[in-house]
Amino acid sequence: MVGIIGRKLGMTRLFTERGKVIPVTVIEAGPCYVTQVKTKERDGYDAVQLGFQEVKERSLNKPLLGHLKKAGVKALRVLREFRDFQLEEPVSPGQEVRVDIFRVGDLVDVTGYSKGRGFAGVVKRHKFGGGPKTHGQSDRWRAPGSLGQSSFPSRVFKGLRMAGRMGNRRVTVKHLEVVKVDPENNLLVVKGAVPGATKGIVTIKRQ
Repeated sequence: MVGIIGRKLGMTRLFTERGKVIPVTVIEAGPCYVTQVKTKERDGYDAVQLGFQEVKERSLNKPLLGHLKKAGVKALRVLREFRDFQLEEPVSPGQEVRVDIFRVGDLVDVTGYSKGRGFAGVVKRHKFGGGPKTHGQSDRWRAPGSLGQSSFPSRVFKGLRMAGRMGNRRVTVKHLEVVKVDPENNLLVVKGAVPGATKGIVTIKRQ
């Protein structure tokens, strides 16, 4: 397998033999179960669907329960697809995928949803410098300023940076090095930070 689903547990640090500090993120990776194998002939593309995080059956709707029972797996809350890659060995529905598919030194891409910040102004959201704090201004320090010209173009251009919802977006951090693999506790330790809050769901894909 090329990837796995996990849950971010938080950040800590490790030390090398020479005393250098390495910031790392600890991820509870798996165990996952293959819930569906898609093929180009039948579905239009090749992919493997994995399920993660066992829950009670009453937590899922009937279509999803039927889909999981067809694969012969327990009730799982999170489903993710891994597509467009070559399988090293054939997989089948119901097969278990564990964290030992990774090795120390592997480079992985981690995808998750960034922390939601709610409605944010332009200073926080886009790092605007703010207006001058002199010449009688008292309520314009964090205002966005002009949005465009009057007679031409008489409209606001698409993509203009304004206040709005910040965060809670799908983010991928690439080329993170695997520092430690703990198959007994289903833990994967990667160098650096990964998107999202503690206990957030992430997907880890080997390059």
